[in-house]
Amino acid sequence: MRINHNIAALNTLNRLSSNNSASQKNMEKLSSGLRINRAGDDAAGLAISEKMRGQIRGLEMASKNAQDGISLIQTAEGALTETHAILQRMRELAVQANNLGTQDNTDLGAIQDEISALKEEIGGSATGSKGISDRTEFNGKKLLNGDFATTQLQFQIGANSGQTLSVNIGDMSINALGTNNGGTDDFFIKDIDVTKFTGKLQDGSADPNADKVNFNVQLKSIDDAIKQVSTQRSKLGAVQNRLEHTINNLGASSENLTAAESRIRDVDMAKEMSEFTKNNILSQASQAMLAQANQQPQNVLQLLR
Repeated sequence: MRINHNIAALNTLNRLSSNNSASQKNMEKLSSGLRINRAGDDAAGLAISEKMRGQIRGLEMASKNAQDGISLIQTAEGALTETHAILQRMRELAVQANNLGTQDNTDLGAIQDEISALKEEIGGSATGSKGISDRTEFNGKKLLNGDFATTQLQFQIGANSGQTLSVNIGDMSINALGTNNGGTDDFFIKDIDVTKFTGKLQDGSADPNADKVNFNVQLKSIDDAIKQVSTQRSKLGAVQNRLEHTINNLGASSENLTAAESRIRDVDMAKEMSEFTKNNILSQASQAMLAQANQQPQNVLQLLR
C-alpha cells in the first residue's frame, strides 16, 4: 500500500471537476436559453446562426422598406384620385359650356372662371400657383411634378443586393395632361378655354362648325388627361399590390429562417434540464467518493499499531 500517490482520489477529483464544469455549462445554457453562448460551444453552428441572423434582420428591414413604398404609392394615388375628380368636373363644365343656344358670353365666362380655378388646383408652372402636382410630397420628394417621369424611384425590397423595385411616376401637372401628338396640333388641359366656343374664326369670318371643332378638341384633351391619370393610377395600384405580396413573402421567409436559426442556436430546455440533473447528481456522488478515497491512506495507520 502506497501513501505518496492516492490514484483513486486523483481520478475521483478529475471526475468531480468534469462534472462541475458540465453542470456550470448546463446552468449557463438554461439561464440564457441558448445552446451556443460562445464559439467553443459549436463553432460551425455559430457561423451558420450569425449568417441567418443577418439575413433575418435584412428581411425585416426590407419589409419596412416595402411598407414605406406602399405609403409613398398611397400618397401619390390619393392625390391622383382628387385630380381625377377635378378632370371629371372640367369635362362636365365643358359639355355645359357647349350648350351655346342657351348661354351668352357672361355665362361662358363664369364657367371658364371655375375651369381656370380647377386648372390651378391641378398645379404646374403654367398656372402660376402651387396645386396638387406641386404639393404632393413624400419625405421631401415631389411625386407628381415630373421629377420621376424619367428618374426612377427605387425600393430595396430584399435582404441582398440587386433585390430592388423601380417605379416611374409621370408628370401629372397641368403642363403635361392632355393631347400631345408631337406636332402643331398639341393641345393640353392648360389650353382649355370655353369662351372660344363661339363659332367664329379668329379673323372674324363665320364658320358654323368652328365651335364644334373647338369643343371636340378641348373635350378630347380632357378625355386624354383622364386616361393619363387612370393609366398612372393603374400602374401605381399594380406596384402597391406587388409590394403587399412582397411583404407577405418577406414575413414568411423571416419566420422560416427564424425557426431554422432557433433550432441551431436555442437550447432544448427539457433536454438540458435532464443533463443538468444528471451532472449535478454525478457531482454529488463524486464528492462523496472523493471523501472515501481520501480515507484510504489512513488505513496505513492500522499497520503501525
